[in-house]
Amino acid sequence: MLDELKKEVLDANLALVKHGVVLFTWGNVSARDKETGLVVIKPSGVPYETMKAQQMVITDIDGNIVEGELSPSTDLPTHLEIYKADDSVRGVAHTHSTYATAFAQAGRSIPCYGTTHADYFYGAIPCARALTEQEVNGKYEENTGKVIRETFVGKSFESMPGALVKNHGVFSWGKSADNAVHNAVVIEEAAKMAIFSEILNPKLEQVPQYLLDKHYLRKHGKNAYYGQKK
Repeated sequence: MLDELKKEVLDANLALVKHGVVLFTWGNVSARDKETGLVVIKPSGVPYETMKAQQMVITDIDGNIVEGELSPSTDLPTHLEIYKADDSVRGVAHTHSTYATAFAQAGRSIPCYGTTHADYFYGAIPCARALTEQEVNGKYEENTGKVIRETFVGKSFESMPGALVKNHGVFSWGKSADNAVHNAVVIEEAAKMAIFSEILNPKLEQVPQYLLDKHYLRKHGKNAYYGQKK
């Protein structure tokens, strides 16, 4: 069942390792099937080097296991909240990549200082608030997703395909599992550039709106002209 999507999710999880944004089992990727609405996610705690496509776990949007002998990633409820928030999201990734997680631990959004960042994210990448003690001791992973949704009230999941959670790490999303991973890698690079930029110039200001508009909108939206026409 959903064998192609299982392979896609496996490859996306392995890509986290390939691009150096996870160590050990510190991350996960899922994808949502467009036709059935079912979600495929990696199993919890299984080492990447031994993971196989048939080990991917299939659940419904409420987290009920549809297929799979292993337990799904413990972050599944967070992924599900993101899918519920925006139907256009087809892939979700989670990492604890070093530079982006440094911003998360500091409780800071990642400022947009240049065009590399602006090509992918329409402004500063937001940092969701810390969870309360009650939220942590309750449905922790589900509440993590809910604080992300809370942060995105009035914002677009499409123009801002990722967020930080204070004291935690990075969640990104996209049109596929691979796209979600791509955005996770870009978030890490944007965070790295931001840290070095602030070291070099502590009084640095964010990129002007007109330059942000130019770079983001030339790649996204109805008048985008970057790349080859299909």
